[in-house]
Amino acid sequence: MSARFAPARALALSLLCCPWSCGAAPARSAGSAGASAAATSAPSIGVAASGAVTAALRAELDRTMKQLRFQDYEAPYFVGFRLIEHRDVEVAGRFGAVTRSRDTRGRSVAVDVRVGDYTFDSAPESGDFSFDENMTFEPSSVAPVDDDPEALRATLWLLTDTAYKKALSSHLRKRARKVSDVDEQHVDSFSRERPTQASAPLGHLEVDPARWSAVVRRVSAKFRADPRIIEGELRFTADHERTYVVTSEGTTVERDTVIYSVAMSAMARAPDGMLLDQGQTLYARSPSELPDEKGLERMVDEAIANLAALAAAPVADPYTGPAILEPEATGVFFHETVGHRLEGERQQDENEGRTFKGQLGKPILPEFLSVRDDPTMRRWGSVSLNGYYAFDDEGVPAQDTVLVSGGVLKTFLTSRTPVEGVAQSNGHGRAQGTQRPVARMGNLVVESTRRVPRAQLREMLVAEARRQGKPYGLVIRDITGGSTNTSNFGYQAFKGTPRMVYRVDAATGQEMLVRGVEMVGTPLTAVSRIVATSEETGVFNGYCGAESGYVPVSTVAPAALFSEIELQRNQRDKERPPVLTPPWATSAGAK
Repeated sequence: MSARFAPARALALSLLCCPWSCGAAPARSAGSAGASAAATSAPSIGVAASGAVTAALRAELDRTMKQLRFQDYEAPYFVGFRLIEHRDVEVAGRFGAVTRSRDTRGRSVAVDVRVGDYTFDSAPESGDFSFDENMTFEPSSVAPVDDDPEALRATLWLLTDTAYKKALSSHLRKRARKVSDVDEQHVDSFSRERPTQASAPLGHLEVDPARWSAVVRRVSAKFRADPRIIEGELRFTADHERTYVVTSEGTTVERDTVIYSVAMSAMARAPDGMLLDQGQTLYARSPSELPDEKGLERMVDEAIANLAALAAAPVADPYTGPAILEPEATGVFFHETVGHRLEGERQQDENEGRTFKGQLGKPILPEFLSVRDDPTMRRWGSVSLNGYYAFDDEGVPAQDTVLVSGGVLKTFLTSRTPVEGVAQSNGHGRAQGTQRPVARMGNLVVESTRRVPRAQLREMLVAEARRQGKPYGLVIRDITGGSTNTSNFGYQAFKGTPRMVYRVDAATGQEMLVRGVEMVGTPLTAVSRIVATSEETGVFNGYCGAESGYVPVSTVAPAALFSEIELQRNQRDKERPPVLTPPWATSAGAK
């Protein structure tokens, strides 16, 4: 038991000496003490020359490849370092007061050590993480913000040592498993990619926290206008992330990402106790793309008006029938039903449903639909895209990848983990922070050859409702997001949560707002029900959470007419509204 409380003993087992005890003398020699102290006294995020970071990563990687080997065991054939430095600024307020104001900076490091070779190596498979060795010391992935190369290399040194020992153990387990497991078609463990050298200009945040505090106070105070509002928040964020990737193959990539956002959220209760919500999040690559204060006020006014309309709207019945999904809702639909199921690692994982495994070259969508993912697109029209990047988190150049053409499946999204039928990465290995990169979407684009004007699409909705003998069709104008189950246990299903749903009367064409439903279905059935799309497209920007964390994504899609979708009542509990009116409500205005 005492060994668990003795991390110093684990340090003694490190396979490499600490970076300041071997080879050249320490940097802080007598003749350079003043310069060294000046270089390391202040945080470097956003101001230091990026070359110093890359040089430290490369020096420790070179030392690792030359010296790291455990007696009687093989040396690594591949080592990759990824350092992420970030600055995050946030100002948030509720009902006219600032509730959060922060400006944080930090660095973290991820290490990938592989034993074996490209065809069969130590990379963990599904379920392997539960067999990690119970080591007495787990080094931290937090790296120093000071530009002290030896301190930075010390973080790499310890992480690499641990990763190497785990890789040896994983490789032995995988080799033993081959004795009893049934062999499927062989797929290599790791793809060979051309080494890349690239360095993006060092970005910075254009932020005035004092100004945003004043804006947040004034704009969020507008939620006091309606005493039925029980939550009213406005939040501004600015995120700068610089990622450094160096590998033993020779890749050296420095990538820079800056994203600003402003988010508004509001909640109220209907007379029957149902919780109602409105929200909008706008993303931008520069502050000038965000709404000005008047624009933010209009967002709040619209949310308050929508909540009042929803409170008076009837609760919708469960429904199966024709519907139009507006562009953002269509984007969320394709992201959940198609995009996730085309991510490469899901095709190899036995715990996944593997909906499209073995379907390359076969039709999976209506023939008038095509889908591609293009992270190289910065903008769509005037809108900046969240999913833009030039290199993925494995240092591979991003690629415009046609996934489905004319309804036929052409390929999968891939990281450097090959899948059956796709041997190379197409630049979609992505991760949040220090998590292991896997294939993820970037900018998913839905294209159609069956496009009609919006007015005609609505006419087709009414005609389809009449043909089916339905009293109405539906138009889903706003959606909060969605989720999907891709695992092989449970149903292969998806769910979306619409905010603004309208019935369109099949006889008169009149619209009525309804509430209290969510969209559900199975992916293959749902996509087969699309019969036409609009001529114009829209953009859905957001963040997607999956196995490798949250990554920024975008979807570009038209509005889509479905001959059939299914809505069920949502499961929100009903509660009484607050007993008292809010403290700022006058007796005359209280409701």
